[in-house]
Amino acid sequence: MFNAEKVKNQCVEWIRDFFADNGPDCNAVIGISGGKDSSIAAALCVEALGADRVIGVLMPCGIQHDIDMARLLVETLGIKSFEVNIKETIDAVTKAIPFELSTQSKTNLPPRIRMATLYAVSQSHNGRVVNTCNLSEDWVGYSTRYGDAAGDFSPMSHLTVDEVKQIGRLLNLPDILIDKTPIDGLCGKTDEDNLGFTYAELDRYIREGKIDDMAKKERIDRLHRNNLFKLQLMPSFIPEEL
Repeated sequence: MFNAEKVKNQCVEWIRDFFADNGPDCNAVIGISGGKDSSIAAALCVEALGADRVIGVLMPCGIQHDIDMARLLVETLGIKSFEVNIKETIDAVTKAIPFELSTQSKTNLPPRIRMATLYAVSQSHNGRVVNTCNLSEDWVGYSTRYGDAAGDFSPMSHLTVDEVKQIGRLLNLPDILIDKTPIDGLCGKTDEDNLGFTYAELDRYIREGKIDDMAKKERIDRLHRNNLFKLQLMPSFIPEEL
């Protein structure tokens, strides 16, 4: 059985230890989307460091229909925040490249621009960037390399979606931020529509090795194999002799 309170307390202590070793006076800088992951990661940082050491960065691309959820989180936690609309930057990069970008390139460009923005804010405010990925999404590669998969420390990457949500309920967050249907923010589909299976099915398979639909099992296994490179260090050549 998952002990959410125990793991939450361990995670808070881990964040404190990370900052003690990597910048005792630094701030946690986090991209705020209004979804459960950024909400819960931000709340964990507030409990660990205090609201005065957490900076949220809202990064809509043009009009974001659920930006009010991101603003609700900032207000609930009482943290400092900046809002940076990245649409003009996306348009400028797209226009500057002398050929038509592939669909996948267009999809992944915004999260990579967002991460560049986060690091610009972080380096200007004595910060460390929070990675908000969870184990379920990492397991099947549901992240953008050098985009939302980047960061300086990762408090939730060994916790499934269900476990993250259980922890979120202990952090006095509004239910709407925990239970909001996850949408990728890139193509407008829900996470589960894109994946082809539910997080409940994925979490059960990760933790118990059980799944009822063999076609979904094969898809999960294939996604896991194909996306392991996102979790590994960059391959580097090591000469036999120097």
